[in-house]
Amino acid sequence: MHPIDDADYGLLAPVWAGTAVVGVTSDRSVLAAMIEVEVALAHVQAPVEIAERIETALRDSQIDVAELAVAARGGGNPVIPLLKLLRPLLDDDAARWLHRGATSQDVLDTALMLIAGGALRIVLQETDAAIAALARLVDQHRRTVMAARTLTQHATPTTFGLKAAIWLEGLVISRDRLREVAAALPAQLGGASGTLASFTELAQQTQGAPEPVDVVTAFAERLELAAPRLPWHVMRHPVTSLGDALVSLCDAFGTIATNVATLGRTEIGELAEGSGGGSSAMPHKRNPVLSTLIRSAALRAPGLAAELHRAAVTVDERPDGAWHSEWQALRELLRLAGGTAESGRALLEHLQVHPERMRANLDATAGLIVSERVMLRLAPRIGAKRVQHLIDEAATTGTPLREALTAALPDLDASELEELTDAARYTGAADDLIERSLTRALKGAE
Repeated sequence: MHPIDDADYGLLAPVWAGTAVVGVTSDRSVLAAMIEVEVALAHVQAPVEIAERIETALRDSQIDVAELAVAARGGGNPVIPLLKLLRPLLDDDAARWLHRGATSQDVLDTALMLIAGGALRIVLQETDAAIAALARLVDQHRRTVMAARTLTQHATPTTFGLKAAIWLEGLVISRDRLREVAAALPAQLGGASGTLASFTELAQQTQGAPEPVDVVTAFAERLELAAPRLPWHVMRHPVTSLGDALVSLCDAFGTIATNVATLGRTEIGELAEGSGGGSSAMPHKRNPVLSTLIRSAALRAPGLAAELHRAAVTVDERPDGAWHSEWQALRELLRLAGGTAESGRALLEHLQVHPERMRANLDATAGLIVSERVMLRLAPRIGAKRVQHLIDEAATTGTPLREALTAALPDLDASELEELTDAARYTGAADDLIERSLTRALKGAE
């Protein structure tokens, strides 16, 4: 047996292991965020000189994270043992102002919002880069014709530009939603039961002390978080809306990854990752590793959001267990989204597109991929039944559609026949739709 190491390096979570989001969501980062919350609380209530003494002592403190984690079992959360370790570092006057009026949930909820803010900055930066890379692919492949597939089968022609534009739209929508959530992450400050009673009492005892609601506002502003209208101890919308936005982003990247992996199959070969994984025993393989990791995150993320929603069904003025069940689910969601965005950016920046394979696959049905157009164009002239018979006969015999039409309709103008059966000329409003997608993406980048 190897020695036990309590650190979580992500050995079983390769989608986020070693990515930038790990550092800002680590246990040490959570500890730093809790200390930041206590410092902010002191600054909005204590005299300046005392607040500065508290800040210096707390920032210089050396807390063993592993010991703190174990000690948290005694009180059910890490704030209680943290305060026991911090108070002896202060003189009596300063200690009186530490954690003044707050409850443990105020500190941990606010700290987790700080953690979320740091993680979202990374997620949004990576997503913006992914969007830029995807927009370049969309523009480059506006007229790269390929087979659209419905229910796994060839349907009608489309372009890779449009396919990628739809991916782009999903990323932009998710990015914009995440931006809104990031801008609204709230501080939490309500006291023991969410009434601000302790802050009200303390304000009455101290001449010139700010009103409780002003304390909340100043506290939020110092931490660069939103000031909540009400304490949200048992109203968990800030957490569930964050979770839902993270899942939406994982969905968008997961859709891209799943399509890349599918279209990269050996027998399809239309796309390929820039550096796929290999196999010593099977040298012909080029595994879509990034796509696989992104897809794994997309499959896990909804379940974690469901945990957050289950925890949002609360009781009393502070819940027993529901709140506690959120912490790990939220952190894992932040990590999954961060790892997904970083992997997604790398996937899109190096994605290889193979137009020649797209064209070859497009021709696999010997022209039948434009049978819808043939029906729409010729049915008014010779009747829908006759056109359908010609198409069915070509499909049954394997005769190329153009040959079948030439034989059955010798009076059909050659130039019209060529235009009618050219898949590249049956992509509808693809260019216009691509332009709409690119316009939105570029506008959001400003």
